[in-house]
Formats: sequence, structure tokens, C-alpha cells
Amino acid sequence: MSTTIVQIRKAYDAAPRLRAVSDKQLKKILLALADELEKQQPLLLKANRADVVKQDAANPRTDRLRLDEKRIKAIAQSIRKVSRLPNPAGKVLEKRKLKNGLLLEKVAVPLGVVGAIYESRPNVTFDIAALCIRSGNACVLKGSGEAEHSNRAAVRIIHQVLKKNGLPAAIVTLLPSEREVVQDLFTATSYVDVLIPRGSDGLIRYVRQNSQVPVIETGAGVCHVYVEKKADINKAVNITVNAKVSRPSVCNAMDALLVDQSVAPAFLAKLQPALGQYKVEIFADPVSYKLLKGYPYLRKAQQADFGREFLDLKCAVKVVKDATEAVSHIRKYSTKHSEAIVTEDKKQAEYFLHEVDAAAVYHNASTRFTDGEEFGLGAEIGISTQKLHARGPFALEKLVTEKWVVRGNGQVR
Repeated sequence: MSTTIVQIRKAYDAAPRLRAVSDKQLKKILLALADELEKQQPLLLKANRADVVKQDAANPRTDRLRLDEKRIKAIAQSIRKVSRLPNPAGKVLEKRKLKNGLLLEKVAVPLGVVGAIYESRPNVTFDIAALCIRSGNACVLKGSGEAEHSNRAAVRIIHQVLKKNGLPAAIVTLLPSEREVVQDLFTATSYVDVLIPRGSDGLIRYVRQNSQVPVIETGAGVCHVYVEKKADINKAVNITVNAKVSRPSVCNAMDALLVDQSVAPAFLAKLQPALGQYKVEIFADPVSYKLLKGYPYLRKAQQADFGREFLDLKCAVKVVKDATEAVSHIRKYSTKHSEAIVTEDKKQAEYFLHEVDAAAVYHNASTRFTDGEEFGLGAEIGISTQKLHARGPFALEKLVTEKWVVRGNGQVR
């Protein structure tokens, strides 16, 4: 048995201990974790600096890795919010009595052991741990080498709190960052109940194609904003800029802008200076390329640019004939994450919201709102883009499955 499997098995063996803890105690543990995180902020920041210094500071993706006092405070506050959310495990979802006298209850129960593979973002370590502890699940975490020092420091803090509360540290298990260990995680079907990849499209595709453990996909987002012919131009500019530049390295940032041909000249003329001040590189189709002539960061788009998750200050632009063509384009290139229409035409808005197949669809709002915290769900493991079990923000409420509890009095069939 490999060292990795031994670690995973320890998490599996520790899971029942967590399920036996009272709801009051679970809340207490999370509040203690938030306090300890703030107390040990200097140590965590030191570890994070050791990771950040190895990255290209000019690359927007480095922002996902970086921690500061404000972000650590936000993580602590998020943990406290999770502690206040109702535990989804233990809820009776259905109850009835059969003609033969059997009493049936359908009860929500923890998944068991949740595996997660993710890139950068040391905040995800705290998010997943807090959500799993609150719902009675053990977790096995596989972070990336980029965030190795940060993740180790984070898990040391978590382990200290678990041990102080009489629980085994293995409830939150951090695997080595080396890529080789994922093969053991992929085959740990006896110990891991579900595996959740969070990161690039390449990572998610690799996990889906190779894991024997059931996978719930999260993360990859090729998100569109469609500016319809009856859009309020000022509103459309503000939404587009926010969707692209507010945090370009995240999965709910806009990657492709679709513009109705009738408003393209006026809209793109107004959009140019707004994106230009952020030096956003535009990959334009032939029509928009002519309209954007003179924009300093203009490139001719290749077909691959319209299905590309940029994770950077870059986006593709295409002029479309109407909403039907916009929906058709999205159907072809979307990863079914977040899609938006900007229009004052309610009929066209409803057509878009009904026809576009995505985890979140928006009318007159930025795609950047697709987030567990923003939706009032608390922290999230990621944004699920598939349709089984969970879709959209994969938050606390989805970290359970169902169990039928049947009480009888000697009945036989």
C-alpha cells in the first residue's frame, strides 16, 4: 500500500469521528478555526510570500495565489458564516408510512470523504475544510506546487484546531503537491466518495478522463456577455468592463463579448477607452476588427479564441446578427458556467435566459456574481458546470447525499 493510500485511508477512518460530533460542537470548531487563522496571520503570510515570490508578478494569475491581511480577514469571516449556516446533514427530506406498516424516512447524510484537486488559491484549502467539517465530511486535499507553502501552513492551523477539540487531524488531509500522487487518488474508490477538480479546463478534463472515483466538475468558465440591439449602451459598457477586469483570473470573468450588429459601432466606440485604460487585449472577428481599428491592443481572432478561457486581461469580440445567432454561438463555445445578456427588451431577455444552457444566466448584470458568497450560500468548493447532483455554486447544501431509513415490526416480503 502506497504512502498516499495510507494517508487517504486515515481520512476515511477518521470520518466517523466527525459524524459523531454534535452540531453545536461543529460550530464551535469553525469559530475556533476563524480565530486561530487571524491569530496566526503572520505565519500564513510568510508562507504565502514564499510561494508568490516564485511566480511572475506581472501575470494576473498570480493574484489567485496571493494572500494579504484583507483576504485572510475575508477567509475568517467566511468560515464564521459557514458556522452559522444550518447543517444540511441529518435533515429528514421525506417521511411516510406504507400500507404494510413500514415507516420510511429519507434522510440527508454526509457524502463521507470528499477529495479535491485544485490549483493555486490557498483560500480554497480553508473553504473546503470548513464546508466539509460543517457538513460532517472528511476531506482529502491535493493542492498545486505553486501554493505548497501556503497550503501546508493552512492545514497546520486546521490540524491544531481539530486536535484541541479532540478530533483526529486526518479529518482534513493534505496530500503532497507532486503530480504523481493523483494516480493513487484516482483509484481510491474504497476510501473517497467523490472527487472535485477546481482549476483550468485542462485540469478538469484530465481528472474526468482518468479518475475511477466519481467526479463533480467545477471551475472552467468560458463566459459570454451579449449586448443586444436594445441595450442601454452605458449599462452595457459598465457590465462588460466589470465582467472582464474586476478580477480577470477567475472562472466567472468574461472571455467573449458578443455585440448585435445594429449597435456595434456605437457600443464598441464607447467601450474602447474603457477597456483601453486596463490594457485589455482584444481578439476581434473581421467585423469588430474594422470597428475597433486604432485600438492599441487589437489582434485578429482565430477560431480557437472563441472557446478560450483567458484568465487574463484578454477577451474575444464578435459581431452577431441577432439574439438567435448569439445563442447559437454560446451553445457552441460555452462551458455552461455563466452567460449574460444586456438589453432593455424583456422578450429578448427571456428568450436568452430560457434558451442558454448554463449554471447561471444573467439579464443586465455582470457574470462576476456567480459565487457562493454572492448568492448567499456561504463559501463554495467551486462552480459546478455539470448537471448531476450539483450545479452552480457547489456550497454546503450539496455536500450531502440521501439515505433511506426503514423501521419495521417484523415485516417480511
